[in-house]
Amino acid sequence: MSERDPRPGSPHWWQNRPRQDKGAEQGPGRPSMPRERVIAAAVALVDEVGPGEFSMRLLAQRLGSSTATLYRHFAGKDEIFVHVVEHVLGEIPRHVPRLAATATWQERLVASATALFFTLKDHPKVAALFGDQVPLGPRALAGREAAIGILLAGGFSAAAAARAYAAIGHYVVGFAVQLRAGGMSDEAENQDIREFCGALDPERYPATVTAAPYLPISLPDEFRFGLQLIVDGLANHLARP
Repeated sequence: MSERDPRPGSPHWWQNRPRQDKGAEQGPGRPSMPRERVIAAAVALVDEVGPGEFSMRLLAQRLGSSTATLYRHFAGKDEIFVHVVEHVLGEIPRHVPRLAATATWQERLVASATALFFTLKDHPKVAALFGDQVPLGPRALAGREAAIGILLAGGFSAAAAARAYAAIGHYVVGFAVQLRAGGMSDEAENQDIREFCGALDPERYPATVTAAPYLPISLPDEFRFGLQLIVDGLANHLARP
């Protein structure tokens, strides 16, 4: 896109977007359509059908409105997706546990990453949108500021803090995408997998048979385990002379 028509969600777009009113313009014969109502409906629609099946026409139908009304406030679905991500990121605080003032940087970082994971767990189909944009809205910036601030306060250099933040962010989104792909199996299926692995030839698959009682691991448990390994690794990196 040209600089006069920046890609929705890009730095130039955020820097130059016009001030938005909470209410939409009112066209002849039509009631006003608050932007927040449109965005909330868009989040619900992405949750239901995913980004691939999402359309402005379908959103308008859900709102009992017209696509023309939507286009008065949004350039298209790409712009709406930017707002969907920003809206969902605004739900992170309700997943953040109350921590003691003496909490370590490791505990704070784990809490921050876990809150993002469980926010995306509530909206698994939204996770795919993180692959198409780098969130730069006010809520995204607040989360980035908090996470990098935790790392800087823990003693990391600016370069190391930036890399650690990116690594953990990609780790969280990667797990969230698996949730979108149906990675949350039920206990009956898990038991079938354990029995299958346990019944394998122990001479050919000795390691798998040994680990069979513990397979598979739920994605939330696997996420927590892997996240702690990453944070422990960061602590070891920080302790190096």
